[in-house]
Amino acid sequence: MFLIYCPHCEEHREEEEFHAKGQAHIARPLDPDNCTDEEWAQFLYFRDNPRGLHHELWVHASGCRKFFNITRDTQSYEIKETYKVGEQPGVTAAKSA
Repeated sequence: MFLIYCPHCEEHREEEEFHAKGQAHIARPLDPDNCTDEEWAQFLYFRDNPRGLHHELWVHASGCRKFFNITRDTQSYEIKETYKVGEQPGVTAAKSA
C-alpha cells in the first residue's frame, strides 16, 4: 500500500484515491490572443520530463476533490513533499551550471 499525504484533508490516504494531472507551475501566456502558434504549442503540449525531482499537479479524486502539488523523485517514485496549489515548493532540484 502506497500512501499520499493530502494537504487539504491533512491525512495520508491510499494512492488509488489520487490522480496525477501533469507538471505543476505551468505559466499561462499573459496575452494568449496575441501569442504565436509556437508559443501556444509550447504552453499546451511541451512539458519537462526530468530524471530526479519533479513538481506535479495531483487531485484527490476520491476524497476532497481538491488539487495540490507533489514534489516527487521520478527515479525512486519517492514523494518528497505535498503542498497546496499557489504555495511554493520547499524542496527543489539543484540548478545545473
